[in-house]
Amino acid sequence: MEQYKKEFIEFMVECGVLTFGDFITKSGRKTPFFVNTGNYKTGRQLSKLGDFYAEAIYHHFGTDFNVLFGPAYKGIPLSVAASISLDRNYGMDVCYCSNRKEIKDHGDKGILLGSKLKNEDKVIIIEDVTTAGTSIYETMPIIKSAADIEVKGLIISVDRMEKGQGENTALKELEDTFNFKTCAIVTMREVIDYLSDHKVAGEKIINETIMKRIEEYYQVYGA
Repeated sequence: MEQYKKEFIEFMVECGVLTFGDFITKSGRKTPFFVNTGNYKTGRQLSKLGDFYAEAIYHHFGTDFNVLFGPAYKGIPLSVAASISLDRNYGMDVCYCSNRKEIKDHGDKGILLGSKLKNEDKVIIIEDVTTAGTSIYETMPIIKSAADIEVKGLIISVDRMEKGQGENTALKELEDTFNFKTCAIVTMREVIDYLSDHKVAGEKIINETIMKRIEEYYQVYGA
């Protein structure tokens, strides 16, 4: 596993973003683990998070894009942080764009904020995590109706590696549906393998009880 992935896993745990317990996902699944990027709360954390995204984006997509689109609401700070890091670390001055939940009818009108999408823009969607792909199915009509753009792909922080609407992973279904590339900074399998063998700040994160619950969850929802 690449070093930046190991560092990212520990970073998520240290920031309280990756937690284990009883949670309900947006798609209604009861899950023993949860990734909440809303727990990145400081400027330093967001700066470091942007660096991890920028490294993964550069590794998977190179430089053939000019807009990062972050779906509301959690995608907004992600698109901003990653665009800053791409400029700082790779000299790529890309635009950020996000959507509002409601259309604004005064001042900066419309449903988009940041850089307005233009014909021939090459867009990468940036998200926190995808379970069933719900937010992407909601996002695609918004950005496709804004301009004649090309969506190059989707980058998320953690691939949960579970079923989407059918038997394939949500990411694979999104690839097949929209014909774009999908990737993640880390997969949940990488997270589980690493945390089952390593302590973070001297603490064992995944014990036998948690591992059993994860295995039971994947027996039902694993792709």
